[in-house]
Amino acid sequence: MKKIAAIAALSVSTLGLSAGTSFADYTLNILHINDWHSRIEGNNKYETTCSADEETKGECIGGAARLVTAIAQERKRLEGQNVLLLSAGDNFQGSLFYTTYKGKIEGEFLNEMKFDAMALGNHEFDDGEAALAPFLDMIKFPVLGANVKANAQSKLGDRVKPSIVIEVGGQKIGIIGAVTNDTPELSSPGPNITIENDVKSITAEVEKLQAQGVNKIIAVTHIGYPRERDVIAKIPGIDVVVGGHSHSLLSNTDPKAEGPYPTMVDNPGGYKVPVVQAEAYSKYLGEFKVVFDDNGKVKEASGNPIPLDKSITPDPAVLARIKELGAPIEALKNKEVAETTDVIDGSRQSCRVHECSMGNLVSDAILDRVKGQGVEIAISNGGGLRASIDKGTVTMGEVLTVLPFQNTLATFQISGKDLVAGLEGGLSQIEDGAGRFPQVAGLKYSFDKSVAPNAGRLKSVEVMEGGAWTPIKPDKDYLVATNNYVRQGGDGYKIFADKARNAYDYGPGLEQVVADYLAAHRPYTPKLDGRITEIAATVAAAPVADAIKPAEAAPAPAAQPAKPADAAPAMPELPTNSGDIANTPPAISTETAPAPPSPPAQQAPAPAPAPADTATAPAEPAKPAEAAPAEASHVIVAGDTYWELARKAYGDATKWKLISGANKGYQPHRLPLGATLTIPPAAK
Repeated sequence: MKKIAAIAALSVSTLGLSAGTSFADYTLNILHINDWHSRIEGNNKYETTCSADEETKGECIGGAARLVTAIAQERKRLEGQNVLLLSAGDNFQGSLFYTTYKGKIEGEFLNEMKFDAMALGNHEFDDGEAALAPFLDMIKFPVLGANVKANAQSKLGDRVKPSIVIEVGGQKIGIIGAVTNDTPELSSPGPNITIENDVKSITAEVEKLQAQGVNKIIAVTHIGYPRERDVIAKIPGIDVVVGGHSHSLLSNTDPKAEGPYPTMVDNPGGYKVPVVQAEAYSKYLGEFKVVFDDNGKVKEASGNPIPLDKSITPDPAVLARIKELGAPIEALKNKEVAETTDVIDGSRQSCRVHECSMGNLVSDAILDRVKGQGVEIAISNGGGLRASIDKGTVTMGEVLTVLPFQNTLATFQISGKDLVAGLEGGLSQIEDGAGRFPQVAGLKYSFDKSVAPNAGRLKSVEVMEGGAWTPIKPDKDYLVATNNYVRQGGDGYKIFADKARNAYDYGPGLEQVVADYLAAHRPYTPKLDGRITEIAATVAAAPVADAIKPAEAAPAPAAQPAKPADAAPAMPELPTNSGDIANTPPAISTETAPAPPSPPAQQAPAPAPAPADTATAPAEPAKPAEAAPAEASHVIVAGDTYWELARKAYGDATKWKLISGANKGYQPHRLPLGATLTIPPAAK
């Protein structure tokens, strides 16, 4: 009888094989999100916080309460099947909840949703280890980053794992995490964390997992759809890619989608790899099914992202918790600052590829704030603009949603030649939707994106001089304003960190600058005025070198070398009162300041043209230099700065570095009250 039963079972198995389904096939359901960006509350179509009225009308999307409901519903539907829940990073940054709680709220809700693993995104490093380490302390599931290397001094310890192995339905699943290679340019990982090459790091983990007998390997990566599709999915041994970073909508029905969901990619190993993303801001919960053969290779994959719209009922307990957590910041969020006559477009689809109305607003606001100090040009990185503002009343909460990074206004001097090179670099990753795209004020430029990156995409640059647009002069020095992140080399603007002179990075908070500008221009009317022009590839245009050097064409600016992970620009802590508005802008001295000793590594230089404010009182003119006492001292009081102390001691504020060099233990933007400073004699 046993022999007959065995033959019968074999016959059934053979029939199954002949029908095209292997007895050893293994099916895995994967739920996933990416780029949540602290959208704890629901959002409207402009990607800003949904109002009670919009909620009533069914116009709200996403948020923690809908995520909790949707994940619970899918787990119930798939009960008894093999299910994984994954996050591809960037849960931090993007709302007042992150600004206030620095990751604790995101961690609380991620724990409640019971993720199986998450990859670190670049924005998890926005506040360095100060926010990430406590997040890792509280999180109850593995956090991955194969190319994230923390040294012995790091507070992260060994809590960021390169990969893990999870057993699901009797099968071992290997999961590898990785973050984008340019994280040091996009964020602030700090001196104790190195970001290594993604492909090399992932490949090493694949080999390690395969040596352990794991034949189903998922890469959960915060790298961006183009590279995840074209590079990561082709790493031998990778079977599935769950991605993030580029906020890509993949769909089989939406005409705006960047590609199909899942996107099937040919791996050199002779099999296909499904690649998925679920756009961003919890608009969707990604859901797809993967069937593996006995060798761990994907036979088929299918699914669709689930829209988290009015069809998903927000979890009432989560809504109550959000209301409780939001109480301390509700007054700030609801503070009315202005009104606008139309939508101010701050979408990444606009601000990272061409002139956008939010880019014009922020750049105009920056320039307006410091124009009384001789600043001629403002540059804003498109990636620093995180939302649109809808028509009507504008609240401080909306402004902070657009500008959540607590950046400060920064000014610097730079030659026309180096400014052009910076703009060229800013246009180098349009295809990837990178955040470096330059929005501008006081400047006009044209570009041709059909030209190879860093090979002359920039076709003309003009600045306003004497009431007329004039080609930029390569040898002239210009006063430029931006935010401290870009000035210090963020988003690929390394040339600003290397070539800027008289840089001052500690002006008022950018969100306050914009709020004040909106209030002063109430009602504000958004505008597009042609300050950025895209030239069609078929139109012949003179290279920018011809525009700035009519006599002889200069070569196109050389491509900036890729920044080593350990050479990220030092990102200083924000000044204690960075949102405060200083009362007296400094004058720009024509006298060359003496070369001081180099400040210590932890100090960021804070020289000349401080972008404080356009106060009505003119800056005090420099007095003739007078020798200070041999070694005077000064007890620090509220409001003291090296700039003001140098003005008082030497009659020349630009000599502030003399004081800084004599007091190396203090950071220039965090002078401790009550401490005693040494005031050295003036240099002869």
